[in-house]
Amino acid sequence: MKKFEDFMKDLRTKSAAELNDELVAAKKELFNLRFQNATNQLDNTSRIKDVRRRIARIQTAITEQANASR
Repeated sequence: MKKFEDFMKDLRTKSAAELNDELVAAKKELFNLRFQNATNQLDNTSRIKDVRRRIARIQTAITEQANASR
């Protein structure tokens, strides 16, 4: 659980542009993992789940920042 809390603290200190860059990178990684999975080249399929969760956490941080600026 400590890893999650540290990750969220790190996200909350980043700017909106940095968060968007990280979101784009995570989505590209997810696409590549899905492509590898479709071609039976992916050994660790649980990585897809981890990246999806990371995307959700980044989107949560973006939403928190947007709501805080209102």
